[in-house]
Amino acid sequence: MLAALSCVLLTLLVSQAQALYFYIDGPVQKCFFEDLPKDTMVVGHYKATQWNEQSRTYVDNSEMGIFITVDEVFDNDHRVVSNRGTSKGKFTFSAADSGDHRLCFTPTNVPSTSGFLFSGSQVGGIKFELDLAIGETSNIESSDKDKIQDVVQKVRDLNARLQDVRREQIHQREREAEFRDQSESVNAKFVRWTVIQVVVLAVTCAWQLSYLRAFFIKQKLT
Repeated sequence: MLAALSCVLLTLLVSQAQALYFYIDGPVQKCFFEDLPKDTMVVGHYKATQWNEQSRTYVDNSEMGIFITVDEVFDNDHRVVSNRGTSKGKFTFSAADSGDHRLCFTPTNVPSTSGFLFSGSQVGGIKFELDLAIGETSNIESSDKDKIQDVVQKVRDLNARLQDVRREQIHQREREAEFRDQSESVNAKFVRWTVIQVVVLAVTCAWQLSYLRAFFIKQKLT
């Protein structure tokens, strides 16, 4: 595999969102540099197509692969990303420290061929499209936004369920307190009624004893 390291001439259309494309002559490594602040998240989406001489256009090649590397130039070329993917995919990494990062892309399983003539010069046989989203304020792809929205919605649903459970617990505690008050009230009434019955029974017994005593004394005198 050829590994001719060279900085990419970013050909055409470099937008604020860091969307670009360039041409590669077969399995040749192409690199460019990006100065990143510390703790910056980078999300890259890429697509590689191969020149087809018959159709005179760049078409998809399912057998093509892309080898992606990201090196920290400021840290003796410490490699933070080494990924072998298909001709279309995504990669992410976070800058551990501030400084220049070298991003390199190498097509695999492709012949070393050229593409069409552009402004009198031959361009590469591989067209590589790259869209980088850098930092929190970058434009993230709609699919990623949908995933984030799904997570946010699930969190909201979970919070709503927790609120329902909390309200149910409060309601149960209120019902338990009400039942406890009713039970204590019933028990107090039962105790009072029992005391009244005992008092009435004691008074009745005392009256009966007094009556019987008086009756026997009267009978004895007569």
